[in-house]
Amino acid sequence: MRWLRYFLKCLLGGFIAMQIYFIIQVGIWAVVNPGSTSFQRAERWRLCGLNWSCPIQSTWVPYEKISVNVKRAVLVSEDDIFFQHQGVRLEDMRKAWEKNQRQQSGSPKSNTALRGGSTITQQLAKNLFLSSEQNYFRKGQELIITALLETMLSKERLYEIYLNSVEWGEGIFGIGAASEHYYGIKPALLSREQAAALASALPAPKCFDKAQYCRKANIHFPTRQDFILENMDRVALVPTLKPKAR
Repeated sequence: MRWLRYFLKCLLGGFIAMQIYFIIQVGIWAVVNPGSTSFQRAERWRLCGLNWSCPIQSTWVPYEKISVNVKRAVLVSEDDIFFQHQGVRLEDMRKAWEKNQRQQSGSPKSNTALRGGSTITQQLAKNLFLSSEQNYFRKGQELIITALLETMLSKERLYEIYLNSVEWGEGIFGIGAASEHYYGIKPALLSREQAAALASALPAPKCFDKAQYCRKANIHFPTRQDFILENMDRVALVPTLKPKAR
């Protein structure tokens, strides 16, 4: 049994060391912009391998230089109460889990894409650090990182990092690269219609960019864009304070 105790201690030590690394990294990002994310590095390797010349587009844009239209449109598309919750939406996660279970059991294809119930913070945690694998350990680690991000960074900083790192097409990351690629303008100049179009792309960004990726995507971008335009004015861009108990 001694070898088993040693093995378990090694696992625990490795797990603790990994969490310390995450804490340090998130703390650094409070003042330093991330150079890249785990997802970006994986995409770079997929597209370019060992080639130094690679068609990866990414330009950091400060939060205040991103159009309010973009900020509102992305909230409607991805997480309309981002500035109100603490990192997770339990009801959405439950509904997503139930739908995925039905989809897995009833679909004849084993590679059917699963619907997510993730908040912007959860998406950021996954993109920054984790792989795209679907298992309970990875989901648990995602929730731990989500808690770290929500505890150590402000909501505006989280949203700034998200808008600058999310995928907007094949090799296109962040709103700076997206606005230049699709419209040839700076993010501060994006109109409501342009912002809604970009936000509609987020569930299937490669399909929005290139038709060859649309075979697995079940999304109608114009309909989604119209929905985003109709709801942009109802989302809040600042945290709302809970009323004090009397």
